[in-house]
Amino acid sequence: RLMLVRWLAASWRFDEAEAALGTISSEQAALEGANDIAQAYESAGRFDEAIPLYEKALADSAHILGTVHPSILTTRNNLAVAYRVMGRLSEAIALFEEVVADSVRVLGPDRPQTLASRGNLAVAYQEEGRIDEAIPLYEEVAADSVRVLGADHPHTLVSRTNLAGAYRAAGRIDEAIPLYEDVLADHVRILGDDHPHTLVSRIDLAGAYRAAGRLGEATTLFEGVLADHVRILGDDHPLTFTARNALAGTYQAAGRLSEAISLFEEALAGRMRILGPIHSDTLVSRSHLAYAYLEAGRVDDATAVLDPPTDPDDVDAHRIESR
Repeated sequence: RLMLVRWLAASWRFDEAEAALGTISSEQAALEGANDIAQAYESAGRFDEAIPLYEKALADSAHILGTVHPSILTTRNNLAVAYRVMGRLSEAIALFEEVVADSVRVLGPDRPQTLASRGNLAVAYQEEGRIDEAIPLYEEVAADSVRVLGADHPHTLVSRTNLAGAYRAAGRIDEAIPLYEDVLADHVRILGDDHPHTLVSRIDLAGAYRAAGRLGEATTLFEGVLADHVRILGDDHPLTFTARNALAGTYQAAGRLSEAISLFEEALAGRMRILGPIHSDTLVSRSHLAYAYLEAGRVDDATAVLDPPTDPDDVDAHRIESR
């Protein structure tokens, strides 16, 4: 029955998955099934539906398994992630801090599960603007990941990428760029040029180049990244939209405003078509395009982008036309 729940959840057949979950009698299996469904909701971007499922699973199972059982620790960590994504940072940080303390005490500081929770806490600190607390924690997690998991482990690559991002956010761009370069080289060596994680790593490095004012290098890298995203993932993949939007921002920074606006329009049109008009990435695209319009003196166009029609079924009203 647990396998059925997992299959239905992975297929995003949520009503059927939750109905099947109700037929499981084992507390631990039910907890695992609830986790699987909640994680599937997360993968669908439906964090508001994942949160009550995590909370109910904890309430139903903690009295049987205790609050520090490995399965419970995983669920608490996942709930904290959902809180963070939904902007409930105070709740996320409080829960992450509890999970980290319990994981260190029960599992030990070097368990992969503990390392992951420590990394998640660092992300939450950064998002709340507590960068001075985030960076030392990122540094510890990166060093411990290299020691425990090895330099080539995927989780180690993630921890080093997060550290580079924190350096960049703190204005320490001269430390961020060499780290991004090293991580990209490792991604190419381990995963190959065309792996999605390698493509994301190239975007990270190009963005750091742009932040450092190295616009020529950033533009060349972003142009190659966009071409490879289209070739490997297709025009309508969310990562392709990200690459297109990033190249547009680089063109804008370099004064190539007409080219930037065309790409921003393409990125917004694609995100509205695939992700919908109220997805967070779509809202980001609206903002970027509006600012580009304002820079070009197209105030009416900027206003129209920021104040779209309210009927989500009006497809024509939401269509962005290239100019």
